[in-house]
Amino acid sequence: MSSPTDTPTMLRYPVLIGDIGGTNARFALLVDARSEPRDFPTVKTAAFPTIDDAIEATLADAPVRPRSTVLAVAGPVDGDEIPLTNCDWVVRPLRMLDRLGLEEVIVLNDFEAQALAVVALGPEHLEQIGGGAPDPDASRVVLGPGTGLGVAGLVHARGIWIPVPGEGGHVDMGPRTSRDFAVFPHIERIEGRISGEQMLCGRGLVNLYRAVARADAVEPVLGQPAEISAAGLAGTDPQAAEALDIFVTCLGRLAGDLALIFMSRGGVYLTGGIAQKIVPALKKGSFRAAFEDKAPHSAVLRQIPVYAITHPLAALAGLAAYAMTPDRFGVAIEDRHWLRDGAAAP
Repeated sequence: MSSPTDTPTMLRYPVLIGDIGGTNARFALLVDARSEPRDFPTVKTAAFPTIDDAIEATLADAPVRPRSTVLAVAGPVDGDEIPLTNCDWVVRPLRMLDRLGLEEVIVLNDFEAQALAVVALGPEHLEQIGGGAPDPDASRVVLGPGTGLGVAGLVHARGIWIPVPGEGGHVDMGPRTSRDFAVFPHIERIEGRISGEQMLCGRGLVNLYRAVARADAVEPVLGQPAEISAAGLAGTDPQAAEALDIFVTCLGRLAGDLALIFMSRGGVYLTGGIAQKIVPALKKGSFRAAFEDKAPHSAVLRQIPVYAITHPLAALAGLAAYAMTPDRFGVAIEDRHWLRDGAAAP
């Protein structure tokens, strides 16, 4: 028998932490509060029918079994069955307690973990893209194009950092320039609308490339995001180069919008594999110009720094920081914390 609880507690060690995306799942084990996380090989979500199967396979050679787990999942956390947005896995914490022999499960949004990482990572894992110095106690925004498009805020209040999860990747996107008006009609829509995630993720880059090709009346020859970004960076395919430029421009527009919403003088942080791979394109100028083009507040935007996070496992770093120092963060776990009845206090 197990039940949800809203009572924050020190986690029971060992703790399994996991960053569960649409394509990849990454896990690490914290043996105690003083040890560095032990990382496990990345798991392809398509390789396992359920997350429980993936965790069992991951833990097969682990030195100890976890008592607790903190998972960050790509999708809204609501109820005892939590479907991921971009893969077929459904997280069922009550079943997980029994099957995996756990005493507690906490499930967060994946970009909540990315927001936690912003204050867990050092400057060696950040590549600045314009702007001035950050205000160390000001709000921050995390934005990540990957399998989908994740967004979260981070607010500093009463001496702690409070992550603000959401589904900001699904906001509407629209054309501004004459070229936009030529390309946007060819972008694939969902139920009649173009969302951020239809443009600013892996499949979004493919959508943009195909839309540019259609606008130019040429046959697209590239089919994978990595091919398009590589050709765009190298300048070997004109449609790929323009698609990448539209991608970074629209990413800059959305990043600037979010910076205004949160007044994120602490910085805007771009995370995920795509951002890491296209840093040269982000630094060319169109990203920053679009980010700052926010009259009447362009002067404010010019001062806000943007960073590309270069740490390969940023979300796990954020989860580890939370697991080891939960009092540093104001993570609301009401209805997202499942505790086995009769579990001993940590």
